[in-house]
Amino acid sequence: MNIAKIRAAIPGRRIDYYPSLDSTMRAAAQLETGAVVFADEQTAGQGRHGHTWHSEAGQGVYFSMALPPAPVLTLALGLAAAEAIAQTYGIACDLRWPNDLMLDGAKVGGILVQLVEGKAIAGIGINVNQTAFPPGLEATSLRLAGQAAACRPVRPPPELPREDLAIALIRAVDGFAAENQETILRLFPHASSYAAGRRVTVDLPDGRIQGTTAGLNPEGFLIVRKDDGTDTLILAGGVRAAGS
Repeated sequence: MNIAKIRAAIPGRRIDYYPSLDSTMRAAAQLETGAVVFADEQTAGQGRHGHTWHSEAGQGVYFSMALPPAPVLTLALGLAAAEAIAQTYGIACDLRWPNDLMLDGAKVGGILVQLVEGKAIAGIGINVNQTAFPPGLEATSLRLAGQAAACRPVRPPPELPREDLAIALIRAVDGFAAENQETILRLFPHASSYAAGRRVTVDLPDGRIQGTTAGLNPEGFLIVRKDDGTDTLILAGGVRAAGS
């Protein structure tokens, strides 16, 4: 990754870069608000519920930023990542509440926010140039976007420039993180097919439910209407399309 190009595009900003790092979130937690950390590879990238984020060397954008805590920040970061991808490559991603970027039903990016010593450490991982993933991982990359499995050529498409996405991502995060809660809650349903009218399965601590999404509450939590007509408020992830 050409970090000099990124720093030149966003001057006056602390932007740290590591060829290999255990976790950009761990590194960003030690820095001042506004600082950015990129890694070309993560050996222990963090995902939700203690999972690791597959971070193949030289293939994705693995990014963390220290931000002031804010309501619905995870939703704001999803909007930022989707906008950065659309601006850079012209690819439209779906947002699966609360923190997954989806393409053709597979995960192309993930978002994680942790509170550390009064700061919100925002981590975003985006699969850019991968052409294969470990067995059992339902993921795709931007490089493979829009290609039906049966129609993919023997040779993969050309690699996408990651620096352009990295620059757009910093700018988009700055913009969406500064928006008020009402604006984020208004924008998110337009960017997410999961926000309303989507048949979903949700894994909860006390069991699994199925129903149809019925929008977000004023705090940004997802409402799922079960088949008996009762509503369940989903406070964390574990949401997936029914039948997937």
